[in-house]
Amino acid sequence: MSAPALLLLAFAGLSGGFAGLYLLARRLDNYGIVDVAWSYAFAGLAWFYAFAAGGWGPRRALVAALAGLWSLRLGTHLLRRVAGHHPVEDARYALLRRDWAGQFASKMFGFFQLQAASVIWLGLAFLLVARNPTPAWHSLELAGVLLWVIALLGEALADAQLAAFKRDPANRGAVCDRGLWRYSRHPNYFFEWLIWVAFFLLALGSPGGWITITAPATILYLLLRVTGIPLTEEQAVRSKGEAYRRYQATTSAFVPWFPRRPPAPPSP
Repeated sequence: MSAPALLLLAFAGLSGGFAGLYLLARRLDNYGIVDVAWSYAFAGLAWFYAFAAGGWGPRRALVAALAGLWSLRLGTHLLRRVAGHHPVEDARYALLRRDWAGQFASKMFGFFQLQAASVIWLGLAFLLVARNPTPAWHSLELAGVLLWVIALLGEALADAQLAAFKRDPANRGAVCDRGLWRYSRHPNYFFEWLIWVAFFLLALGSPGGWITITAPATILYLLLRVTGIPLTEEQAVRSKGEAYRRYQATTSAFVPWFPRRPPAPPSP
């Protein structure tokens, strides 16, 4: 099957799936479940390409395993978070309800369809890797696997450290600045981005793989400018106030780095 045919078939399946998910979200009155579905969708996409793309078998198995493990870990992590807060909806979707008042239903349906399209866009690396017929490993593929392991372990560790911090009642209302969170205000986002850099490296071993630079570039833009850090920090300042502002003043926003000294108080 040709690459365009695989892309169209994959998009048709995802579009239908996200349309059904939209109806479920309306019934639950909680649109945060789209984040869970978006994460799990990459596993399905990678497995579909691995089955249908027709490249070298070990390489197809590799991309299915790497994408599948990352997707299932992230999706399950988000599922637990959504289930733990249900029926309370994620603050981002509460803001969309406010901003899209009057056209919320139609705009949210379009938003769900956009998630389907984004899975296809970001998952292009999976298709190129799965179609590569070369019966040997490229050095860039091995580098991608190594970076993927580092990134997945880092993201899982950051999530586990934050979850452990939140479970302690003594930390209610406090800022997590322990472990990886001492060196970055968003280490989970940083390692999530590295996952996409790893998929890009993996794709560079296949013909045309350079075009998949769009995936880590898109993820970086979203994390730094749109739905990642800006909304998360707005919520944190609103809930933790001056404590979070002090954290912002001393700790790197994204790339882990040594904490800065807090600014000196103004002279009397």
